[in-house]
Amino acid sequence: MLTLTEVEALARQAHQGQKDKAGRPYAEHLAAVAEGTRARGGDDAQIAAAWLHDAIEDDALTEEWLDAAPLPAETKAVVRALTKRKGEPPEAYARRILATPGARLVKEADLAHNADPGRLAVLDEPTRNRLTQKYATMRALLGIA
Repeated sequence: MLTLTEVEALARQAHQGQKDKAGRPYAEHLAAVAEGTRARGGDDAQIAAAWLHDAIEDDALTEEWLDAAPLPAETKAVVRALTKRKGEPPEAYARRILATPGARLVKEADLAHNADPGRLAVLDEPTRNRLTQKYATMRALLGIA
């Protein structure tokens, strides 16, 4: 099995050169979600999933890589649950997260970082308003206060 240190290095390498909506290195978001998962009581499998939560969706890694990766089944399931599918309604996405043990906690950490006022403040107003509503909707669907 890959260690958390190896998963972190792999995720950083996979997302190398990518920026978030605020123009920051994407790895900063991954680190914040991993730390948020840890702070919320997440176990190593969930923390590994936090590092990898956007890897498939962002085409940084492939489904085939995930299938073959030496990772716990829980980590793989959480990564799959958190991978948004094109055209998928938010309600279906939320149902999949809620049906996957450990996924809600990682998504909570992801939403917390995405909705951080400091991150949102650097975006233009229409984008900030759209994302604020999007994150609030997902929190409601997942039952996150």
